[in-house]
Amino acid sequence: MKLTALLPVAVFLGLTALFYVAIFGGDPSELPSVLVGKPVPEFSLAAVENVDVPGFTHEDLAQGRVTLVNVWASWCVPCRREHPLLEALARQSGVEIFGLNYKDSPDAAQRFLATLGNPFARVGADRDGRVAIDWGVYGVPETFVVDGSGRIVLKHVGALDRRSIENKILPAIAAARRAASTP
Repeated sequence: MKLTALLPVAVFLGLTALFYVAIFGGDPSELPSVLVGKPVPEFSLAAVENVDVPGFTHEDLAQGRVTLVNVWASWCVPCRREHPLLEALARQSGVEIFGLNYKDSPDAAQRFLATLGNPFARVGADRDGRVAIDWGVYGVPETFVVDGSGRIVLKHVGALDRRSIENKILPAIAAARRAASTP
């Protein structure tokens, strides 16, 4: 049997292995972001109507404290699933969490927070999704850790769970705090 007869089989097996690794081998929360290490984009978001916290701007993220920015929507099922974890994180970590409400109606966003609780120190309404695009958001939910100078230090794609909080979010917060306290 000639080696050229085996070439199509070898190519097929190689491509199959690549597709398998691409589909099943990667962690979807590890999508790269060109913004990690860079300042947050310039933006200004008005508060979500009838929610008792203000909106926010890029300047609010550069006030010398580490902040978590969570992109969420009332229509997002994984956002509902991660919401109790955000509330616990807000209580226990000492980090302010800002919510970027993505392509949502004010009434639906207000009902979501009234029903599930509000872990956010600030909530901005991104009704047309332009701010999320500038942040490089693929979909909701996504969570960013922002250092005290307004630089993005971590991007997590998808719903937070206990493991991602313990293994990614809290270490990134601690590292950003350490970096800020080092002269």
